[in-house]
Amino acid sequence: MKITLAQLNPTIGDIQGNLRKALGAFRRAAGAGSDLVVLSELFLSGYPARDLLERPDFIDRIEAALEQVRQASAALPQTGILIGAPVRSGRATGRGLYNAALLMSAGRLLFAQHKSLLPNYDVFDEARYFDPAEEVAAVAFKGERLGIVICEDSWTDPELHRGRAYSVDPVARLAAAGATLFINLSASPYQAGKEEQRLGILRSHARAYRVPAIMVNQVGGNDELVFDGRSACMGVNAEPLAVLEAFREQELTVAIGAQSTGRAEAFIPREGVADLYDALVLGLGDYARKCGFQRAVLGLSGGIDSALVCCLAAAALGPDNVLGVLMPSRYSSAGSIDDSVALAGNLGVAHTIIPIMPVYDAFAEALAPGFKGRQPDITEENIQARIRGTLLMSLSNKFGHLLLATGNKSEMAVGYCTLYGDMCGGLAVISDVPKTMVYELARFINRGTAVIPENILTKAPSAELRPDQTDQDSLPPYDVLDGILEGYIDRACSMRELLSMGFDPETVRWVVRAIDRNEYKRRQAAPGLKVTSKAFGMGRRMAIAARYDQDTAPADPADGKDNNGT
Repeated sequence: MKITLAQLNPTIGDIQGNLRKALGAFRRAAGAGSDLVVLSELFLSGYPARDLLERPDFIDRIEAALEQVRQASAALPQTGILIGAPVRSGRATGRGLYNAALLMSAGRLLFAQHKSLLPNYDVFDEARYFDPAEEVAAVAFKGERLGIVICEDSWTDPELHRGRAYSVDPVARLAAAGATLFINLSASPYQAGKEEQRLGILRSHARAYRVPAIMVNQVGGNDELVFDGRSACMGVNAEPLAVLEAFREQELTVAIGAQSTGRAEAFIPREGVADLYDALVLGLGDYARKCGFQRAVLGLSGGIDSALVCCLAAAALGPDNVLGVLMPSRYSSAGSIDDSVALAGNLGVAHTIIPIMPVYDAFAEALAPGFKGRQPDITEENIQARIRGTLLMSLSNKFGHLLLATGNKSEMAVGYCTLYGDMCGGLAVISDVPKTMVYELARFINRGTAVIPENILTKAPSAELRPDQTDQDSLPPYDVLDGILEGYIDRACSMRELLSMGFDPETVRWVVRAIDRNEYKRRQAAPGLKVTSKAFGMGRRMAIAARYDQDTAPADPADGKDNNGT
């Protein structure tokens, strides 16, 4: 059987655009003599469509699009199409929708398989919208018995998906029903190392049931989520027949049958930092394009974070579509200005210089009567950041550029950022990238040519908001900070567990309290691209007005000042 894996990039809500993509792949597959073309989960709506799914008119339009798919299949009867879409359940109780995989051929809907396992953790919220399948069955098609599942339906192995064991195993039921080929329609977002999990799941099913397995995954950026594709076919010997490319659209036709075997050398894992770079570039580019932006603007401080974001923007949108803005104050070093100009030149992006001291002096004069008798403190530092934010927002507003915020995960975690200042932006590109990984990405970019000036890589990080300031005046060393953050945020470790890892008790206490008390800042931040297992934003839901007592070193109620102000 010849099956075409259509790894495509849908846009949420763009039903007609997604339909054109699906029908284009279908016609190309039919022209190549394919028996079946397979698309990804909820392809017609895009994933995740969120509360669009609650609009009856949206589901009406999905139904109209599915009718067009059926008609197209009548015109090309030699080829079937398997497509994901939300469909009405027709039931008086429940959510009223199924997450469905629909098999059409020769003008008929041959079969509909609904999703059984509805993930409701991390970024997933499917129980909000869908009812689970009432039954699971294999379907005869072109001499095979297809066992069709949808994304989470395959994630039942507790060894490969720890903490998410299910009492229902759709794949096992399909194997018992005589399935000769497993097909999984997925919308599985990227995070570091997840491709190994996905292939491990396909391997485990092929090995356990001696049945070849196919997975077609969505590719592209949708808001905070980046989908890496890497659709795959696994032979009965649990080795890959094919693995599609990461982070780009691709269509591939494979010949597969009940005894198909793969070759161990067919798949070579990519380097993790290369994956992360491509994920950020794709996520940034798709966010801009799908929101209608052609150009981006960002502040260039001479630091590593803004340098990295500028490189990612140039790669995603093209250097001609990026504007870097230098906004020096009396505390900005000559080296920072020179480094920013050199970076812009190396990348071929435009830059402009807007000194902020005249604006700052006007602020200081206006505030002088109200501040009389008080010494300068973090307030004056934050005024500088807010002036820069206002200037960048003004350029964005005037020219219609997407403003890119440049803060990293380490800073966002502990509140080392200023509301309405450096947090201004339409997209926080690296807000899920820890500082230590920022440096790794920068070194990756510089492997061929030194795009980022060496001085940016080697100088001590600084906000340059006061004389001789460095980040480590206020923060622990970044390797220590990031280790604590990974434990507390990604792995939900308690303070006692963090202390057992050998971290300094006072440092742990400070970091944990800083994370907890800065939730109000993160709630007001721009959306960021999720690339780790636990990102701030849609995948981490915490209360702001809360008092959570840790299990060691209780907080001092008097010590509540934000380390970088509001």
